[in-house]
Amino acid sequence: MTVVEPETLLPDTDAPEADRFTELAAIKELARTGPDPRATERQHAKGKLTARERIELLLDPGSFTEVETLRRHRAQGFGLEAKRPYTDGVITGWGTVEGRTVFVYAHDFRIFGGALGEAHAQKIHKLMDLAIAAGAPLVSLNDGAGARIQEGVSALAGYGGIFRRNTKASGVIPQISVMLGPCAGGAAYSPALTDFVFAVRDISQMFITGPDVVKAVTGEEITQNGLGGADVHGGTSGVAHFVYDDERTCLEEVRYLLTLLPSNNRELPPAQPSGDPADRPGDALLDLVPADGNRSYDIRKVIEEIVDDGDHLEVHAAFATNLVCTLARIDGHVVGVVANQPASMAGVLDIKASEKGARFVQFCDAFNIPLVTLVDVPGFLPGVDQEHEGIIRRGAKLLYAYCNATVPRVSVVLRKAYGGAYIVMDSRSIGADIALAWPTNEIAVMGAEGAANVVFRREIAAADDPEAMRRQKIEEYRGELVHPYYAAERGLVDDVIDPRETRLALSRALAMLATKSESLPTRKHGNPPQ
Repeated sequence: MTVVEPETLLPDTDAPEADRFTELAAIKELARTGPDPRATERQHAKGKLTARERIELLLDPGSFTEVETLRRHRAQGFGLEAKRPYTDGVITGWGTVEGRTVFVYAHDFRIFGGALGEAHAQKIHKLMDLAIAAGAPLVSLNDGAGARIQEGVSALAGYGGIFRRNTKASGVIPQISVMLGPCAGGAAYSPALTDFVFAVRDISQMFITGPDVVKAVTGEEITQNGLGGADVHGGTSGVAHFVYDDERTCLEEVRYLLTLLPSNNRELPPAQPSGDPADRPGDALLDLVPADGNRSYDIRKVIEEIVDDGDHLEVHAAFATNLVCTLARIDGHVVGVVANQPASMAGVLDIKASEKGARFVQFCDAFNIPLVTLVDVPGFLPGVDQEHEGIIRRGAKLLYAYCNATVPRVSVVLRKAYGGAYIVMDSRSIGADIALAWPTNEIAVMGAEGAANVVFRREIAAADDPEAMRRQKIEEYRGELVHPYYAAERGLVDDVIDPRETRLALSRALAMLATKSESLPTRKHGNPPQ
């Protein structure tokens, strides 16, 4: 076999058969290690793992099957013809997570900085097509410098093919993006089209235009992390659903998320036996939730008391914290929980919370995950900014998502449920299959205090003691229209339950609804508010 530079290692067609095997092993070893050992050292020096190390952490040991290992670009000019490494900077293939098939591609920053060229894109296209055809989740491990400038429009067209497949796969197979390096320009739109985005502090950055361009155009000075770091996207923009301190923890959580999801939209989420009895009483709930509707509490502690073993995976934990969206199990079966958070902004619905909840409800509905809604909401957030920024159309996204959902839906009103926000939070009137309430519930157009001021304003104003009259009218209104059984008497609540029996009631309702079958009118697609 002729010895040449590693990057231009070519097959010797005249070599004996035994030498061919040796040659193949050498080529594959070169593809595995990369053309420059120093590139691996540089990756590690940045505190980053290599693409293959990441794949090994994500998938079950020994399960990865790589495809197109020997793919190389055919581009000419700018010195590319002399630099044609195997894999072309992206590793593609499939393996298993807890024994279930998962497709994965990982940008290899050691080669062309992970930049996307024509051959690189075609590898990703092929893998995405395989994932859709096989009906298995797709995970992208992103660590690339964007489009390969030397290949011009061919690189841009490659992104177009990825975006089109992201959209085709949406609601068909779970798509997860893991940000493990830079992601700038048009490249950022592929993660934005997927179901979940994971990010790692200090090494993940996403932005459409970088700090240098921002400074040149607007005069603003900002660092890469300040502009598009993990915490920015986890808490401010909402682009990232999960944020972690290191790659290993991040990839472990990706594995955990995959165990909660079905492989595709034709399957149910994987159930598993639970050692947590469905009829376990929730005595702690009596202390966790104050009867006084003006007192705060952490809804996450309520969720932990209700779900199996207190385990749940919260989505967008740092974004729109007045609404909690989380995946968990009840009696071994996966559920999506949507809950108002009284510990943040009193649990009101605003623009961000509405959009966060709508996206989560749509995801659960697409992948056959039943919805449990825990309601303690004083209304929509009032204010000029909210109105001017579109709370009407953007708040309607959550309403649309619930109305459009055909999965089993169970709601529980814990305390307050006022006005339009009560309707939006999966009330019976918009299609909840089972609507429950605690005896501390207050379901009304508004709170008794506000209602009395409106309904009895003349009587209060004309009274000798307006304050005493106001208190009297508040109690009168509360006794007539806001008592705990008012909605139940009118069939808008199926049952008022002891809070300690919430887990059992949810388990029984979900078991009954396990065979629910509902279809929407024939249409190409709906036109949700944007």
